[in-house]
Amino acid sequence: MSFYEQLASRFPELKKDLRIAHINQTPVEYVKQKFQAALFMSIGMGIFAFFVLSKMGIGIIMIVVTIIIFFFAFFSLFMRQVQVVIRRREKDIDREVLFAGRFLLIKLNTGEPLINALVEASKSYGVANKYFKEIVREIELGTPLEQALEMESYYTPSQKFRKILFQITNALKIGIDVSNFLSSILDEIAEEQLIEIKRYGKKLNSMTLFYMLIAIVVPSLGVTIFIVVASLVSLAMPLGAFMIIVFFLALVQLIFISAFKMIRPDVNI
Repeated sequence: MSFYEQLASRFPELKKDLRIAHINQTPVEYVKQKFQAALFMSIGMGIFAFFVLSKMGIGIIMIVVTIIIFFFAFFSLFMRQVQVVIRRREKDIDREVLFAGRFLLIKLNTGEPLINALVEASKSYGVANKYFKEIVREIELGTPLEQALEMESYYTPSQKFRKILFQITNALKIGIDVSNFLSSILDEIAEEQLIEIKRYGKKLNSMTLFYMLIAIVVPSLGVTIFIVVASLVSLAMPLGAFMIIVFFLALVQLIFISAFKMIRPDVNI
């Protein structure tokens, strides 16, 4: 067993995560790529640290330790990229999962067979149609319908989409009308999204108040008072000091913008 194979064996969930993220690499290939990227980045940071630390009289041992620390930090960060991709795909699906489920329900209510409804859903607009396409492709390759649905349910990053596929599979196993199961789970998902919106409204009110206080009131009053006091004591203010203040104000604004985006629910009713 090669070094990269041994390293990949330390990440037992990586194969599944790569499949969910739609990254067309084996675990060994992915680990090898991230290991080499982390090694390259750590050596680059080590060279930079050499010129900085050598002027401070710090020995070569500390530089080697710095390279090792940077390597583990970069490798851990790069290995987390697959989770970032999964999270992004989950948000994209959750944003459209209700519409995709309703589209499928409409087709079933018109009397179309489930397979035909899945084919129509795979040709519809949106992100979820990619997952319907995978189900249809598995069926075309000879996989039984129930097994194709279970397989897609296992590899989808969205919990909501997994609920829809799970209910359809259960209805097929029991042998009852799929549309009834599907309608109930869509109503449940819609209710969950309404609850998420209400929670978002409460968080938004608190966050807006905090933003007004930290990012607007305090900087405005603080800078004004500082300028007044500086003028009274004849304190010279260099341009660099104002640039630093502007930089920190811009940084605070970016932090709040990111926070507002993070708390926003991925719903679309």
